[in-house]
Amino acid sequence: MPDAAPAQPTAARPADADPSTTSGRPLVVATANVNGIRAAARRGMGAWLDGRGVDVLCLQEVRADDDTLRRVIAEMAGEDAPVKGAAQGDAVAGWHVAHVEPTDAGTKGRAGVAVASRLPLAAVREGLGDADAGGRFAGAGRWLEADVALPDGRTLTAVSAYVHSGEVGTPQQEDKMAFLAAATERMAVLGADGALAVVTGDLNVGHRELDIKNWKGNRKKAGFLPEERAALDRWFRAPDDHGAGGAGDGAAEAGGPGLGWTDVARALAGEVDGPYSWWSWRGQAFDNDTGWRIDYQVATPALGAAARSCEVDRAPSYAERWSDHAPVVATYAL
Repeated sequence: MPDAAPAQPTAARPADADPSTTSGRPLVVATANVNGIRAAARRGMGAWLDGRGVDVLCLQEVRADDDTLRRVIAEMAGEDAPVKGAAQGDAVAGWHVAHVEPTDAGTKGRAGVAVASRLPLAAVREGLGDADAGGRFAGAGRWLEADVALPDGRTLTAVSAYVHSGEVGTPQQEDKMAFLAAATERMAVLGADGALAVVTGDLNVGHRELDIKNWKGNRKKAGFLPEERAALDRWFRAPDDHGAGGAGDGAAEAGGPGLGWTDVARALAGEVDGPYSWWSWRGQAFDNDTGWRIDYQVATPALGAAARSCEVDRAPSYAERWSDHAPVVATYAL
């Protein structure tokens, strides 16, 4: 495994939030679209993970079967590969691992999401449950829930989500919008009764103009369409807000009560550009910071109130990137 220079975190932290002075145990949650776990490991992901102090790690675009994922996790930790055929939640190299592979023809070999936790997993659920009543996304490998058993007896539900890229005027875009609608329905259930839950991952949507460097040139393209942005807007609206307004810069309105969830990075960073989490491999996008903020940690109100910092671990240089996405790492005082 090649050595990698320390990542350069782009911090989002309120001025008065110091994790060392908060009550409650710090819990570090990281999400990363790895663009293939084997390739990420070859490029230096292990060095980043070894020095980051992550408690819960959510992965997207794993692009590997379950045995391969566990083998790579073990190798990054410098341990021997585990026995094949492990069950959901079984531990490898100190990580309790849950993983769902895509099985349908459209995403097999290209998607896959996982949750790895230093704390035990009390339960694992694959897919969107009743929100996907017709089973449209049952084989997509795009949604995985893991109930993390916290030391004080509470449970944190960590979701690793990988939303479709989409393409205007195609069935892929129809799938994307249907997936976002199902995710909204599922999140309403996950967020009930003051629950601790976080939806993490590559949502493939820039919610606001602040989230895309070249937003003017992308207004009619997948990833920044009004209807996509409106779907996320509903997640962040207050429950008594049924759609008045929008993102505030041209997004369409999505009817229905808001969910009241928190966009953790935006809440802590404030009204600033980015911090971006994805840059094309092509051209000078990374060097010029021509990026998109499409990787999120979206927390229920109870968890969002416990957020103390959120950082984008942008690589120090193009050569030191291990994915076209950067990890988004949040610390919660629980």
